[in-house]
Amino acid sequence: MKFVDEAEITVEAGKGGNGCQAFRREKFIAKGGPNGGDGGDGGSIYLLGDSGLNTLVDFRFQPQYRAQSGQGGMSKNCTGRSGEDLIVRVPVGTSVVDANTEELIADISEDGLQVLVAKGGIHGLGNTRFKSSTNRTPTKTTNGTPGEHRTLQLQLKVLADVGLLGMPNAGKSTLIRSVSSARPKVADYPFTTLVPNLGVVRVGSERSFVMADIPGVIEGASEGAGLGFRFLKHLSRTRLLLHMLDVAPLDGADPVEHARKIRDELEKFSPTMSKKERWLVLNKFDLVPEEEREALVERIKTGLQWTGRIFQISAINGGGCADLSQAIMVSVETHRVNLREDPDYQEAQAEFDREMEYEIRKSIEKSKAARRALREQMEADLEDDDYDEDEDY
Repeated sequence: MKFVDEAEITVEAGKGGNGCQAFRREKFIAKGGPNGGDGGDGGSIYLLGDSGLNTLVDFRFQPQYRAQSGQGGMSKNCTGRSGEDLIVRVPVGTSVVDANTEELIADISEDGLQVLVAKGGIHGLGNTRFKSSTNRTPTKTTNGTPGEHRTLQLQLKVLADVGLLGMPNAGKSTLIRSVSSARPKVADYPFTTLVPNLGVVRVGSERSFVMADIPGVIEGASEGAGLGFRFLKHLSRTRLLLHMLDVAPLDGADPVEHARKIRDELEKFSPTMSKKERWLVLNKFDLVPEEEREALVERIKTGLQWTGRIFQISAINGGGCADLSQAIMVSVETHRVNLREDPDYQEAQAEFDREMEYEIRKSIEKSKAARRALREQMEADLEDDDYDEDEDY
């Protein structure tokens, strides 16, 4: 199934049923009075988190959703039937944004979480509602109100504890294959990974965390180069970022320069995300001669002014991966305990996530605009050529 992580849909809740104007008319009963009933309420639209879904591809083929309208009121004080609510299932990890106001409506992060996105219209009143001691035969009724109409942007972000960040061919997919049962494609050319991959890393019998592998980021991603910023947003839900660095690139490039490019692109994407805890993972360390390893590590630390944690691994043969997994597990468990028991930590994390979410939306819009401008320029260049059909060449 094709992986789609963005979609735009239109939702329209049902209209409320109109009130009825009617009067009681039976044999031997004079001046029976009003008996027009109320209309029914319009159906609302809800989004429901479903862990069985992992893509938004269905919304590309069905972008419009409309709930049932309420039935009009009837005589004999009969109330119209209310419209049925419409429940739309979405993958867990879906953010819902109003396309017109850019307001974040909901973040569906749990299985079974149900969120109202379009409220149904209110029922109209029948003429029975307006009878009084001075108005025995009211003819007034009210119409039902229209339901809410919205255009929504759905953005799917994978749920993981740890995210892998790095240039193409840095060994991200190889690492996730080494420490989990996930089997992403691995090859000797750039952009082998085209969609995010998740792997469950088990550390012991009852301890585990989820690792996310996203396509590689290259310099100029903010202007639409490579796969752009399309998949960086999937790292927003992670607790920890592992910056994978190839210390023995085939093209002889400087690993420090590669790391700087990734750092700069991450800051352009979201300054808040760049403040997430990030560990440096030096991959393919088995290709470096032993007498040069210590000097290489010091050069990288000095070049990046790095003060965080550094790990030396060889993902292809598993060297150093067990120690890395253990350290990640400790960090993830500490984060989980703090979220559960420390209210101040929870509040700070929520504020951090809100600020990051806003920056990500702005960056994605900017990236889309850059790609759109590039496409329009290419089309204009194709139309504006010097070839004249009437000229003989």
